[in-house]
Amino acid sequence: MKILIVNSIDKGGAANACLRLHAGLFQEGIDSKVLLREKQKETLHTYTLKPQQKKVSKSQKIVNKFIKILRSYGILKKRPIPEKLSFLKNREKGLEFYSFPDSSFDITASKLYRKADIINFHWVADFLDFQSFFKKNTKPVVWTLHDMNPFTGGEHYKEEYLGIDNTGRPLKREVTKDEKIRSESNLELKKEALSKIKNMNIIAPSRWLADEAKKSELFNAYPVHHIPYGLDSHTYKPLDQTFARRLLSIPENKKVILFVADSIDNQRKGFIYLKRAFRQLSDKKDLVLCAIGKTSETISDDLDIINLGVIKDERLMSAAYNAADAFVIPSLMDNLPNTVIESLMCGTPVIGFPVGGIPEMIRDGENGFVAKEISVNALVESLKTFLNTMDNFNRKNIRTKAVEKYDLKIQAGSYIKLFESILK
Repeated sequence: MKILIVNSIDKGGAANACLRLHAGLFQEGIDSKVLLREKQKETLHTYTLKPQQKKVSKSQKIVNKFIKILRSYGILKKRPIPEKLSFLKNREKGLEFYSFPDSSFDITASKLYRKADIINFHWVADFLDFQSFFKKNTKPVVWTLHDMNPFTGGEHYKEEYLGIDNTGRPLKREVTKDEKIRSESNLELKKEALSKIKNMNIIAPSRWLADEAKKSELFNAYPVHHIPYGLDSHTYKPLDQTFARRLLSIPENKKVILFVADSIDNQRKGFIYLKRAFRQLSDKKDLVLCAIGKTSETISDDLDIINLGVIKDERLMSAAYNAADAFVIPSLMDNLPNTVIESLMCGTPVIGFPVGGIPEMIRDGENGFVAKEISVNALVESLKTFLNTMDNFNRKNIRTKAVEKYDLKIQAGSYIKLFESILK
């Protein structure tokens, strides 16, 4: 059985989940390979695909060169901003990534595609060209969802909120007329392309995302399977907390709250809610907040916040979770965050908002707390409850139950079972 996993890049949360599955399948003896648009890591059996080159005649090349010279001297006006780029620039700041259903890549032209028995799509933004792929495709497709983009008109999350008010509650977002028109156009293109494929299965890591897929116009006709993410339980594991704190220069005599995101500035990840909540807890002098992720702003101001920056090494990330007393994920919308699994695997309790797949992962009082609502005050209440009861949490039990549910072998086994049923 030959599986071709397709993902746009090999960095970020979706890429980590994709590469972990690849490793899990390989460990189970499956011939798994990964096709990427952009590669930055030296992961075994990962390959890149070059975009299709448009053929340009000699005469056209001469004309293009002449036009370029005229523009450089100001004789001709500069090339106008492409329509798509203009649309993206005009979207409100702070919104999540937006991508279109076309690209210059032809995945079916890859030798790996031709040799594969099953194509397993993951996060394929700016890589998958819907029209050309589904027109040429002859293979069964399994599509693993990491966000909502495959079945939306371009948004990766249908964000309901943008910004926060003075009381610490989220502000409702208004979708613009231009966004609605663009979304409808992209959805029509996707629908028309998918009308050509029958043999496709959808996998959603969270029940929330599975339900969203089933309700969507694009995927409601295909089987949707719920298979949670898997994680290497030998990498994310309990460590001595004192050792972990010394390793990362975190105070040993304080209670430590941890926040993790690829980008701290990403408004969907909700760092501003945690920052404001932490300000309300400023009377607790024995409390420190650690933040991991890239940021363009100073995040500490007058608060006791340690910015640990970007951590790429998974062993150091494991140490960070172990150094913390609790991991807080104040996302306003999310699938089945890998960070939550990583924290639970290390035995560290998690506190989050009641959104997406997060309530599926947290059991109140057992491995963390789910806030009553999306608000600063609700987060403060959950943090206070945790700080008053933190000695009641059994980190060993948290770890054991996380391994039972999210070990990489379990995920790989579920995928293999599905792949075998498709090939039969």
